[in-house]
Amino acid sequence: MTHITIREWGHAKFGEGLTREQAHALHAAACEHPLAREDATNILVLGRDRIVARQMVGMVAAKGCSLEILPKVDPDADDSESERAVRERLVRMLDVALGLDLDIGAEAAIARQKATLLEILIDAFATRLLAEVRRGLPRAYRQHEDDLAALRGRLDVTRQFTRNAVRPDRLACRFDELEADTPLMRIMAAASVFLARHARSHATRRKLDELRHTLADIPLMPLALLPWNEVRIDRTNRRWAALFRLAEVLLQRDWQATHHAAKAPDGLTLLFPMNDLFEKYVAVLLRRALAGWGIEVIEQGGHRACLGAFTGERLESGTVFSTKPDIILRASGEILAIIDTKWKRLSADPLDRKHGVSQADVYQLMAYARLYDTERLMLLYPGVPGEAPLARKPFGIAGGRESLSVETIDMAQDEAALKSSLAQLFDRMLATGAEPLLRVAG
Repeated sequence: MTHITIREWGHAKFGEGLTREQAHALHAAACEHPLAREDATNILVLGRDRIVARQMVGMVAAKGCSLEILPKVDPDADDSESERAVRERLVRMLDVALGLDLDIGAEAAIARQKATLLEILIDAFATRLLAEVRRGLPRAYRQHEDDLAALRGRLDVTRQFTRNAVRPDRLACRFDELEADTPLMRIMAAASVFLARHARSHATRRKLDELRHTLADIPLMPLALLPWNEVRIDRTNRRWAALFRLAEVLLQRDWQATHHAAKAPDGLTLLFPMNDLFEKYVAVLLRRALAGWGIEVIEQGGHRACLGAFTGERLESGTVFSTKPDIILRASGEILAIIDTKWKRLSADPLDRKHGVSQADVYQLMAYARLYDTERLMLLYPGVPGEAPLARKPFGIAGGRESLSVETIDMAQDEAALKSSLAQLFDRMLATGAEPLLRVAG
C-alpha cells in the first residue's frame, strides 16, 4: 500500500513513490467526491509529471494507494513545521469546528504522533464508542404487536376479533418494549463494520472487532439506507452526541464527509475545504471568547440581497444576489461588526500599503457595510506560526465612516490563547469607528 503526504498547493511527482497509474486513480477518486468541481480541479490537478493538491485537506484513497493533504497557509513558504505538528493542529481544528470531542486521553495523543488523519479519526471513533458501549447502550421504547397467551400492554380489539376470532387462546397485544435497536445504534453498528475495513492499525482494528461482536444484536443496514434523519439526541442519549457527529463526518456526504461510492471501494476519501474549516473554527472560538459579553455570533447568516426592482424610491431590501457574511456579531438586534475569514497568508512587507489584501475582498466588505449598516469590518487571516502579528492600522472607507481592520491570528496557539487573542481583536475593533463602543457586558 503506497501512502504519500503532501501540503496544500504541494505536489507529488511520478516515480518518487507514486506511479502515474496511482496518480490517475487518486484523481478519479477525487472526481467522485461530492465537493469536486469539474475534473476535481479544486481538489487535485493532474500535471504532466506530477499530481498537485489544491485548497482542500484530508485523505484521498484509491486502490493500492492513498494521499494525505495537510494544511499550508502560504504556497511559497517552505515546509518548516513537522507533519506531526501540522496534523495535530488540523485534528484540533476539526475537533473544535465540528464539535467532535476528540480529546479522549493518551491513546489519541499517541495516535496523532504516528498516524494519518483518517487513522486518527477512525481510532478516536473506535475508542470513544467502545468506552460508551461499556457504560451501557442507550435504549428507547418501540411498539410491538404480537399474539400472546396472556395480555401484555393493550388489547388490539380489531385484530383480536378478525385474525384471532378462531383462536380464543391468543390475545392480540400491542405493547412497548425497551430496546437498544434504535436508529442511533444502527448507525454506530454500521460504522463499526465499515470502518474496520479501512483501519490500518492493529490496535484500532481490535477495538472495532470487539465493537462488532458487542453490537451483534443490532441489525446491520447498508450505508445508503442508514436512518440519519430518525436520530433524536435528547437527555437520554446526550453523551452520544459527539459520537454521532463523528459518525456523520466519517460516513455522510456533506462538505466534511467521506466518499464511499461503488466506484472507489478500496478506500475512504475524506476532504475538508480549508476556507470553510478556518471560518467555522474561528466562529466557535469567538463564540466562546465572547461568552458573557451579551454578543451573538452568527455564522453564514444575514442573507440580505443586494439588488431589487428599481422604483425611484429608497429600496429597503433586495431580492437577488443574496449575501452571507462569514461571521456577524450582533447585540440587542444591532449588528456591531462583520468578520470575513480568509485562509491565505497576508503580505509581511511593511511597505505594502494594501497588506496583500485582494480588491475582491475589499469590495465584498464594502457591500456588507452598506447592506448591514455597520461601521466595523474585519478581514481575518491566519498568521505565521510562532510569529507576533504585525501592527496594522485600520483602513477607512471612502465616502463613509466605516473602518476595515486587517488582522492575523497565530493558529499554532492553544485554544485558551486563541480565545484570548480573538477577544483582544474584538476589543480593538469596538474601539474603532466614528462612535467607539464599550463592551456590552462582562
